[in-house]
Amino acid sequence: MRGNGFTRKAIIIGALLVFLPGAVSGATSPFEKVGTYAAQFLKIGVSARATGMGGAFTAIADDASALYWNPAGLVELDRTEITLNSVSWPADVDLYFAGSVFRTPYLPGTIGVSARALTIDPQIVRTVHRPEGTNEWFDAGYQSYGLSYAMYFTDKFSSGITAHFLHMGLAEKSVETFALDFGLLYRIGLRGIQLGMLVQSLGSKVKFDERESKMPTVFKVGAKVDAYRRGDHILIASGEFSHPSDNAERGNIGLEYSFDQFFYVRGGYNLNYDSQRVAWGVGFRIDTSQTSDIKFDYSWQDLNHLGDCHRVTLGFSY
Repeated sequence: MRGNGFTRKAIIIGALLVFLPGAVSGATSPFEKVGTYAAQFLKIGVSARATGMGGAFTAIADDASALYWNPAGLVELDRTEITLNSVSWPADVDLYFAGSVFRTPYLPGTIGVSARALTIDPQIVRTVHRPEGTNEWFDAGYQSYGLSYAMYFTDKFSSGITAHFLHMGLAEKSVETFALDFGLLYRIGLRGIQLGMLVQSLGSKVKFDERESKMPTVFKVGAKVDAYRRGDHILIASGEFSHPSDNAERGNIGLEYSFDQFFYVRGGYNLNYDSQRVAWGVGFRIDTSQTSDIKFDYSWQDLNHLGDCHRVTLGFSY
């Protein structure tokens, strides 16, 4: 009977992985639509740990950054965890992400809340007749607020969902909309192997300045394995494939080495991206008591002609 149950689960998961990419991209043209979709800030990855591994984190998602990378991984947290993230993007653009994950006796699963904001410095208004500027200024900003929920369906299978409220503003124009993330995680039970799946930024069209634009929906599927585990030394390897609705298919691979769950070194590579290439990062975890700790992570990413991207993450769990 147990063998039949496992077979049924494998068939269901296999069907999801095969048919969901078509469901996500079926309504879009096979041609690339770079720069034509709205809410592009949703694609900027948060978490220095995840981005230090080249963004290959869909099948890992075992800390509070699962709020972004795969909400199904929130079930891995048995303590309250807070994450604070800062991203220094090119052209003086900054992205901030904060989230908290916790459990309550009133629900069987795990709950998370998150907030994200992309900011730029005020810009001078320029026109065809006054390219040097009109002495007027404008600003732009994007925010999202998320509510997440995740739970186990079996001891190996979990799912999670995040509902986002989005606000996007440019000068006197603004628009609000909603988006959903949905993720799955399946734990094989051998050498730490996990399979992950995520549909990110699923939503309806938004109209900005009388023009309709689609949301930048992305489908991701990945795998993770404990490549080496002996004593205080652990090496995790992960990889994933993603299909964005407005660009070509791409891949991510990453490694994380940890010593005594205190010091971490990471590296990763982005395949078939327009600008993102090599990434690396480091991290530290310090126990502050028997039930609490502090984490600090940093990552650097090569954006080719755009320059470098730096990310810093500070985490607390108790």
